[in-house]
Amino acid sequence: MSLNERGYFEELSQRLFGALHGGEHLFLNLAAEQTQFLRINGAKARQIGTVADGLLSMTYLHETQDSSGKSVLRKASRNITLSGISYTDRAELYEALAALRREAPTLPPDPYATLPANPGASDTRRKGELLAIDAAPEALLEPAQGADIAGIYASGPMVRAMANSAGLLHWFSTESFTFDYSLYTPSQRAVKATFAGQKWNQQDYSRSLAAARERLGQLEKAPRRIERGTYRAYLAPAAVQEIVNLFSGWATASEASLRQGESPFRKLRAGEATLSPRFTLSEDFSEGLVPRFNSMGELAPERLPLIERGQLRNTLVSSRSAKEYGAIANGAEESETLRAPAIGTGSLKESEILARLGTGLYLSNLHYLNWSDKQGGRITGMTRYACFWVEKGRIVAPIENMRFDDTIFGLLGSALEDLTETAAYEPETGSYYLRQLGGSRVPGALLSEMRFTL
Repeated sequence: MSLNERGYFEELSQRLFGALHGGEHLFLNLAAEQTQFLRINGAKARQIGTVADGLLSMTYLHETQDSSGKSVLRKASRNITLSGISYTDRAELYEALAALRREAPTLPPDPYATLPANPGASDTRRKGELLAIDAAPEALLEPAQGADIAGIYASGPMVRAMANSAGLLHWFSTESFTFDYSLYTPSQRAVKATFAGQKWNQQDYSRSLAAARERLGQLEKAPRRIERGTYRAYLAPAAVQEIVNLFSGWATASEASLRQGESPFRKLRAGEATLSPRFTLSEDFSEGLVPRFNSMGELAPERLPLIERGQLRNTLVSSRSAKEYGAIANGAEESETLRAPAIGTGSLKESEILARLGTGLYLSNLHYLNWSDKQGGRITGMTRYACFWVEKGRIVAPIENMRFDDTIFGLLGSALEDLTETAAYEPETGSYYLRQLGGSRVPGALLSEMRFTL
């Protein structure tokens, strides 16, 4: 049976729940896919194939009572790779449950663990219109004739589901594609682009390629070396997404991180710093591209404003943090990372970007971002791909790679002049272990200054 079918997940779940003894509780989380991959290099299809994969995460709680009669929970977990062959998967799962039974009593009590609950199920299924396997090479390569193109195309259904021993079941399935590609000049300078969605449109793909080709032509000039210093800058949406990814990967909006003094947002909560009134960051599930339920089965609000007009309004609070710090949970994962980030738009028109920038740097992409001083909100990273020196509203030349080092309170605070009036959806394209869901809804950002150190 296909791992993408709800019935298979339900069958495995019910068998495991039926095998539980008194005082045993179980959370199950499924991540599954059936993906067509196509690798392109040198404008040729180099590898093509289909991968069917499924990972079931088991979180086991062993409940006992201490000498005073108070409930004590011990928690253990296992990850199982599923085959889709019923008798094989059942045997693997029963063996894992037996191992969890042996392991949990040897572990210390977990005072912040939460028992399964059943607040109500959900079932979301998003159908797509995807390229047939045999049609993909021609559809991708025909419009790119004459270009040196390389990239990874991934397409197919993905599933996220959870069930618990209290009877709760959430199901989320979607069909989507991503084509993460680059075009190269003869000197191997590159323009990077991503074309993604749920419904393949050949005309839209051709327009994406045409826009990338236009930028590629601007890379033919000799690159200019820019000296270290502070410059006006425009960050395209893909560059802004890298900053958002840094926030998410390091749980910057996490309640636990704030309480432990690790998040730079602590300065916002303490009133020691602010961000620009133009800057708003939300967790926004309204587009339905990622599930609202977390691995505990709790539903997040459809939209949760985190930073509103530069002020910290909410944080991501998991049930664990709620129990530890006496806060109110809001459906966040235990990691308290962003799952559906969205930044509010501004008034900057696409046609006015270069004129408003004047003289400075146009940055299409950033990479290798990290914190140079996390508590102080200082980040560092490199420019990448199609980045240009602009004079008097005109692109003059591509630039050699540069390193920046600046604070979020500058970049997204005092230096933030405006944001574009529309936001781009920048999808996740990772496929390590499993294809990643979702992405970020982000505008471009015009900065009065950005500090470059190398």
